[in-house]
Amino acid sequence: MKYEVRIVNVAIDDLYAICRYVANNDSPEKTDHLLDNIQKAVLSLETMPARGNHPPEMQRWGIFDFREIFFKPYRIIYEIRDNVVFIHAVLDGRRNCEDLLQQRLLRAL
Repeated sequence: MKYEVRIVNVAIDDLYAICRYVANNDSPEKTDHLLDNIQKAVLSLETMPARGNHPPEMQRWGIFDFREIFFKPYRIIYEIRDNVVFIHAVLDGRRNCEDLLQQRLLRAL
């Protein structure tokens, strides 16, 4: 079965912020490489999206509606509803993401 993948607006904002940071602090070429690989990871969710892990922060809260895959160090947080995968966040895994996840994803429930 093939799933439709949708990126919610706030996750698009995450991508813009990541790309802007990398372009300003590294190079446009690195930005293109990063964006291409994140896109590949996201599109890989069209098949077998349940393969992702449940984010550990959310497991501690007893929430198992969300999953994550990685393009290290970035975490791609998503939810599967019927035949649609919703990308809710693309976060830098080197940061403490617990508060951001709590604020953002709990609103989606």
